[in-house]
Amino acid sequence: MAKKTYSRDDIFRMAREENVKYIRLQFTDLLGTIKNVEIPFSQLEKALDNKMMFDGSSIEGFVRIEESDMYLYPDLDTWLIYPWGSEAGGKVAGLICDVYNPDGTPFAGDPRGILKRVLKEAEEMGFTAFNVGPEPEFFLFKSDENGEPTMTLNDKGGYFDLAPLDLGENCRRDIVLTLEQLGFEVEASHHEVAPGQHEIDFKYADAVTTADNIQMFKLVVKNVARHYGLHATFMPKPLFGVNGSGMHCNMSLFRGSENAFYDENDELGLSETCRHFLAGILKHARAFTAVTNPLVNSYKRLVPGYEAPCYVAWSPKNRSPLVRIPASRGLSTRIEVRSPDPSANPYLALAVMLKAGLDGIKNKLPLPAPTDRNIYVMDEHERRENGIDNLPSSLREALVELQSDPVIMDALGEHALTHFVQAKEIEWDLFRTQVHPWEREQYLSLY
Repeated sequence: MAKKTYSRDDIFRMAREENVKYIRLQFTDLLGTIKNVEIPFSQLEKALDNKMMFDGSSIEGFVRIEESDMYLYPDLDTWLIYPWGSEAGGKVAGLICDVYNPDGTPFAGDPRGILKRVLKEAEEMGFTAFNVGPEPEFFLFKSDENGEPTMTLNDKGGYFDLAPLDLGENCRRDIVLTLEQLGFEVEASHHEVAPGQHEIDFKYADAVTTADNIQMFKLVVKNVARHYGLHATFMPKPLFGVNGSGMHCNMSLFRGSENAFYDENDELGLSETCRHFLAGILKHARAFTAVTNPLVNSYKRLVPGYEAPCYVAWSPKNRSPLVRIPASRGLSTRIEVRSPDPSANPYLALAVMLKAGLDGIKNKLPLPAPTDRNIYVMDEHERRENGIDNLPSSLREALVELQSDPVIMDALGEHALTHFVQAKEIEWDLFRTQVHPWEREQYLSLY
């Protein structure tokens, strides 16, 4: 959504004018789940004084019980009055918060703070903005009489289909209208390739605002879908045999008003900065995949044949590699990293990709030649000859890669890295030891 600037006086004035009775102080845990502490209007002044405390030991990836006190520092510019109805005779508003320790220092495990720390590194290198435009996809399933999700899709539509095939059209339209009420500039919305799958693209913004927007976007999508008796899921691959849901990220670095990725004298219009950044993305892709694709299920999407990238390569036009260069040039010059999925914690995902690109710039990493052939039709020998590596094929493999890459580990920091890896190793182990329906179908009668 468009970035606005608010003062304390602005917030109090709008809260009174709009009859705001409750304020949700929102933050995100390490695994990307939105959390909130709800306060009545009478406590707003205390919250804006950064005196609102909560128990961090109850939040995934935060702190131990003996060091549980944490403080929420609201970002005034994220003030938002929710448009989906009022509660107890008044409206509900929200503020996105940074998490701080009792001594007034930023909490090392706060995902929003982690992204800000990497952005500070970019700033020290002379870059004033890291702009990101996301393309999040999601599925709509019907809910049962208890409001629980079923596996029944709400339509049989395909790419860019219209009603009556796209029965999610009205729901998607209401999502767009709600987003616009909240200040989002929605650029496009359409049915995606798979039945029941949708995409809504909104305008790029600086990285922190974009990550904030992604979290708000997920909240809106799920809320509006519920009103239609539907369940919206950002699970990367809910169905076998059809495309999964991705969240392509279009990225560029700016120095003031100048796009640092553009060079009009270059054959492709790409600057040396852009080429080094892209080389960094390719070098560290296997390691940052654990963060950009954080679920066991994420790796069911990263397979050949369903338009998701599974090979580490780039191209100015081909859509099968990891990174594509969209055709626009000038201020719109950007790279599109196509592997992230919408289950990722957006703050951490943007932090590790930015860190990878900055490493490429710092070390002037050479960019491999582009791959303009369809990689999906190459055999392993051809890919090896062309220097094309695979992305990890499982969460376990991705975690090993993450823990062998000092640059990406540094992006997360020791606290977040330790807790993230621990949580994901538990997830992998639970999956590994579970007996799945496929196994029973294949083996129970045969052996």
